[in-house]
Amino acid sequence: MKKIIFALTIAGSDSGGGAGIQADLKTFSALGVFGCSAITAVTAQNTLGVRDIQAINPNIVSSQIDAVMEDFDIKAIKTGMLFSTENVFAIKECFLKYKQLNRNFKFVLDPVMIATSGSKLILSDTAKAICEHLFPFADIITPNIDEAETFLNAKISNVEDMKSAAQKLKIKYNIKSVLIKGGHLQGKDITDVLFSDNGFSFFKSDKIDTHNTHGTGCTLSSAITAFLAKGQSMETAVGNAKTYITQAIATAKDMKLGHGHGSVNHFFSLFAE
Repeated sequence: MKKIIFALTIAGSDSGGGAGIQADLKTFSALGVFGCSAITAVTAQNTLGVRDIQAINPNIVSSQIDAVMEDFDIKAIKTGMLFSTENVFAIKECFLKYKQLNRNFKFVLDPVMIATSGSKLILSDTAKAICEHLFPFADIITPNIDEAETFLNAKISNVEDMKSAAQKLKIKYNIKSVLIKGGHLQGKDITDVLFSDNGFSFFKSDKIDTHNTHGTGCTLSSAITAFLAKGQSMETAVGNAKTYITQAIATAKDMKLGHGHGSVNHFFSLFAE
């Protein structure tokens, strides 16, 4: 019987299909992992922006997680848009319970705060709660430049600043690995900086001129989750995920995906000419 690898995403729903739960499940599927989900919030959005957000009751969030964990051998979990502090506390309690039960899984935390369109996806006090209550559980966090600046209250202008930020976050919150994504910096290429117990790793790619970038952060973090679920090392998982998101962006460059920031092409291998 074929062995199935399971991963869980805990995140918000994107009605436009480009980010959040939808992007995570597409990525899991594209990479051969069976994706389960726990929805933290429902958004009304498209490529032009977020129109409305409705948080899911934290008891329902916990119930979704429990239902999945009781039935599937989850190898890796990622969190994305959590929206409220109540959701953060609910997830923390779930993690504490399953750690006490010796359920071993990799945990990827993508601290989603602002959508590509600029819409805020988190309440004002939730970021602090994520840092204090979920960061210590994480095998890796994947903030972009803006998110890392918010967590450290410091400006990040270049790769050296990214290295310093990764070190500070790792030490301050006792995180195993920190990946600072460099897509928001000016320049012709993108450098993502990983800092782990093995030191620094750098992942470079050309910057692609495209409007179809909706869901890039969700897609990268869910790709890391999928590769970790398959048993890859952190450095290998991040490298493979970087390759995947770069191809997903490049192959979506000339696609018409709505009237604003379209999504990346999660299933590029299916549409290869």
